[in-house]
Amino acid sequence: MTTRLLVTGGAGFIGSHYVRTLLGPEGPPDVALTVLDALTYAGNPANLDPVRHDRRLTFVHGDICDAPLVDRVMAEHDQVVHFAAESHVDRSLLDASAFVRTNAGGTQTLLDAALRHGVSTFVHVSTDEVYGSAEDDSWDEEEPLRPNSPYSASKASADLLALAQHVSHGLDVRVTRCANNYGPYQFPEKLIPRFLTLLMDGHRVPLYGDGLHVREWLHVDDHVRAIEAVRTRGRAGQVYNIGGTALTNQELVGLLLKKCDAGWDSVEYVTDRKGHDRRYALDSGRIRRELGFVPATDLSTGLAETLDWYRAHRSWWEPLVGHRAPYSR
Repeated sequence: MTTRLLVTGGAGFIGSHYVRTLLGPEGPPDVALTVLDALTYAGNPANLDPVRHDRRLTFVHGDICDAPLVDRVMAEHDQVVHFAAESHVDRSLLDASAFVRTNAGGTQTLLDAALRHGVSTFVHVSTDEVYGSAEDDSWDEEEPLRPNSPYSASKASADLLALAQHVSHGLDVRVTRCANNYGPYQFPEKLIPRFLTLLMDGHRVPLYGDGLHVREWLHVDDHVRAIEAVRTRGRAGQVYNIGGTALTNQELVGLLLKKCDAGWDSVEYVTDRKGHDRRYALDSGRIRRELGFVPATDLSTGLAETLDWYRAHRSWWEPLVGHRAPYSR
């Protein structure tokens, strides 16, 4: 029996990778996918070109805040994987309104429709940033949420709305909170593609503060595998952390410089961002124990493959760099 799967934000970086993976040669044979995407600046129809002609794929151009549209689309689906979000921290510091509207309001619109139409599983894709800054140790899924930016606050709100729908109404909601992603097709406002595309053209790159902020990094392919494990084998009402390799931003930039044959004279230290969380650290024990998930792509290999992709796909990213915002994450 075919599972009819609604993928919100499926033309974005992570969502499109999920779609391409499920429709690829190693994907499940029993799914049909509908992508619902508003195609804002970070949503790119070209991200779906490799699978555009697959008969199992339907594309709907629309906003998750459009309740009548969401209701019509939801009625035809069995499960939801919800990627759609405003996700750039620096943009949220300039104007939080779109983040609250989409991340909180749009998520509630989807949840309401999912409940009305008896959707069997709703996977809500969130972020490690909802936990705030970790002084030491690692967050597990029971850690209280302490978001410090408008972006992370809007995502934390969406998490709580989703989990409340499970407690109040029994909707099978599963929440994933992932570390920073990287890989092909990532919009070039994010740290790794921004720095790679600048460095490969001989430009300098900006590094916030002292460069000692700690982040975990996970290849998008590993993230997609984790999400699929949660969709197919996870438990209702549970949160699953998905961690990666921890580095200071300075250490990461050092790796990028080496990959691009550039020196530290290509780095400009700039004034730190407001409310910049010092350290993110996830305890991923639950997803390892329950679902057997472990990342498969080591950081050095993943970065090299990502650099190769951006070198080979200038026609994809060069038209987008005019939209560059200040470096994030």
